[in-house]
Amino acid sequence: MPNDRFLDGQVALVTGASRGIGRAIAVQLARRGAKVACVATRADNNAETVEACRSAGSEAVLSLGVDVADTAQVAELVSQVQKELGGLNLLVNNAGVTRDQILLRMSEEDFDRVISVNLKGAWNFTKAAARPLMKSRGRIVNISSVVGLTGNAGQANYAASKAGLIGLTRSVAKELASRGVCVNAVAPGFIETDMTAAIEESAAEELASHIPLKRIGTSEEIALAVDYLVGPGGAYVTGQTLVVDGGMSL
Repeated sequence: MPNDRFLDGQVALVTGASRGIGRAIAVQLARRGAKVACVATRADNNAETVEACRSAGSEAVLSLGVDVADTAQVAELVSQVQKELGGLNLLVNNAGVTRDQILLRMSEEDFDRVISVNLKGAWNFTKAAARPLMKSRGRIVNISSVVGLTGNAGQANYAASKAGLIGLTRSVAKELASRGVCVNAVAPGFIETDMTAAIEESAAEELASHIPLKRIGTSEEIALAVDYLVGPGGAYVTGQTLVVDGGMSL
């Protein structure tokens, strides 16, 4: 059996780490021994995540703020992480926003912002991190969504961005495979997060009733999927999308 701290000495960068799925992923990687760079829009948003990562056993935690859609800012941040934490082994592109509206009412601004954060942001970090990850033969995990596979009314921008992440995953996996870098995606279904907490309880129960497993997933379950992909079990897995949705997309 692999050592529980199989990421000892490795450096992980997680975007959108201030809450929800991103926080759960950061804490899980810290539990495995990784040094964790927690990235959010503002560094001070990461306070609870940083404390949780330290409590989980990480020897070094860095809190950083950036607009993930800003290519120059992202490149500078990735360089900072390497300098302060001693390299880069794992990249988790989790940062995401929603601006839901039916197509005929969706503004150009709302479409562009979702694509810029969810898709361009992942591209920015992947490009900036590619060379250090090739050097370390590291891993990339992109957090997509089941709606990137199925589509969803009122989420043309979000579904397009998440479908784009799957295409990005496959393309980069082909480009970096010869350098030993595994690139995969996780596609969560309906998960308990701050985003879904805004949904009325009756509506949430109705949604859950259509999921074969009859319940909403947790952020920790998504973190465990990432844990698999960055761990020993994921060493021969690349270009894949791991759907974690309780059967929702069946």
